[in-house]
Amino acid sequence: MPDPRSSDALAPDPLARLRESMIHSIGSRTAGLTDWRSPIANLTFFRRERPMPPCICLVEPSIILVVQGEKQMLVGGEAYPYDIHRFLITSLDLPANSQVMRASADQPCLGLALKLDLRVMAELIAQGGLPLPAERSQDKAGGVGLGAVTPPLLESFKRLLDLLDDPAAIPVLAPLIEREIHYRLLRGEQAPRLWQIAAVGSQGHRIARAIDWLKLNYTRTLRIEDLAAHVQMSTSSLHQHFRQLTAMSPLQYQKWLRLNEARRLMLNAHRDAASAAFEVGYESPSQFSREYARLFGAPPKRDIETLRSHAATGRHEQGIPSA
Repeated sequence: MPDPRSSDALAPDPLARLRESMIHSIGSRTAGLTDWRSPIANLTFFRRERPMPPCICLVEPSIILVVQGEKQMLVGGEAYPYDIHRFLITSLDLPANSQVMRASADQPCLGLALKLDLRVMAELIAQGGLPLPAERSQDKAGGVGLGAVTPPLLESFKRLLDLLDDPAAIPVLAPLIEREIHYRLLRGEQAPRLWQIAAVGSQGHRIARAIDWLKLNYTRTLRIEDLAAHVQMSTSSLHQHFRQLTAMSPLQYQKWLRLNEARRLMLNAHRDAASAAFEVGYESPSQFSREYARLFGAPPKRDIETLRSHAATGRHEQGIPSA
């Protein structure tokens, strides 16, 4: 007599059906591209057709979902691999390295990044009714983590992608589905990571405000006392919680912002190294060159020449900020 449980083993995987539909949606829109910004403001698709070494990027608060292939995010010396079973989530603007682990021309790495809205999460928390999150994990960088891809979450994303075939519905329905996704995240295993940032008055919320200030004022001389006062924290508490969430000190974070903006100016605006250094707040070109080489592995001139050479031959693909 056949084992009745065997029918369960042969039953179609509902997640597989959802993924196949999403693979088609993302794949058809990214053919010949590496990134595609959708008409849904916070939604970006990515496509990579070969494994790639780590690419420096600033990751916005996002959920990043892979529907085919595998990627990895490196933050604070720790690796966070994610694939069709695990999503990556970040609750702060984090300096990171994004790496493509598994991809080919026949089976490209396909996925999406949805920028999270901390105001929406704060509203959902304030409404009440959400279960209080358990103790958060002690990751080296508390602003990034991995979560299991569940049927309700994937179904929400599938409905969001379906709106791309009905553009007139996007302004009305996309915000509702995005709100649902935020709600599901706040009920999931990564809820503690999001609560600590979105809950107004929390230490994590203050660190998010400190990061916003640094992004606007990275060219200015940084006085930790002033930054701490701005976010209503003591200097010791600011240092402790900032490093806990970003795996960096505020000064290291500012330096990272400066160096990456200088790189952008040299690459896209054709500034020379000295001009770029002064424009982002450096007073010493030699200090700028040392710190630039430490971060990017080569002095400014050689690094920019390499980037341009790779771009000219089609061998260089910049990672998108949130993937």
